[in-house]
Amino acid sequence: MNLDLGDNRIGENGVKYLGEGISKCVTLTSIYLDLIFNSIGENGFKYLGKGISKCESLTSLDLVLWDDTFRDNSERILN
Repeated sequence: MNLDLGDNRIGENGVKYLGEGISKCVTLTSIYLDLIFNSIGENGFKYLGKGISKCESLTSLDLVLWDDTFRDNSERILN
């Protein structure tokens, strides 16, 4: 799955729905997701991680994340 949602201002609520949608795609083996400059925030990244964690067949994950709202805490948030 390839999604380029960069600079679309989806925000925390939008990425919550994205995470819920991804969680239903349990047979995905590869995800490329560009979320540059969407003001997702810490909770948004948690929603995304929760959704991605449901993809048990996933072998490749490429997240393009650049957002000042999470840069300083990215390692802690995504673990």
